[in-house]
Amino acid sequence: MITRRVLMQSATSLLFAQALRSQGAGGAKVVFQRDVPDLTLKNWSATAVEVSYAPGESSAAHRHPGITIAYVLEGEIRSKVGDEPERIYTAGQMFLETPGQLHAVSGNASTTRSAKLLAILLAEKGKQLTTPVQD
Repeated sequence: MITRRVLMQSATSLLFAQALRSQGAGGAKVVFQRDVPDLTLKNWSATAVEVSYAPGESSAAHRHPGITIAYVLEGEIRSKVGDEPERIYTAGQMFLETPGQLHAVSGNASTTRSAKLLAILLAEKGKQLTTPVQD
């Protein structure tokens, strides 16, 4: 049975795919693509959070209950997620965190300039969006 939700998701996917195919007309280009885990998104919500770091500032190690997609708005963000090596992301670059993955390093790579990222968190409604890792 096709539900309205499935129909809307399919339509949205088709429109997005078409927009990407018509790059020349709208100037759209793929800047990030990663596989995501097979999850049901029933009773989930999307939350956008702007994270600002002063020069040299960082966050404590933490985890998120769902999928987090981070987009660097300005400056340079130092990050280490899961088993991946620590990397520095610059404005316009993105990274992904899967459910429960350890975000061991998150901070400003510069000691002289501020940095900012936009995090889109997809998680089950009512779940705490960030949980600090206990030492």
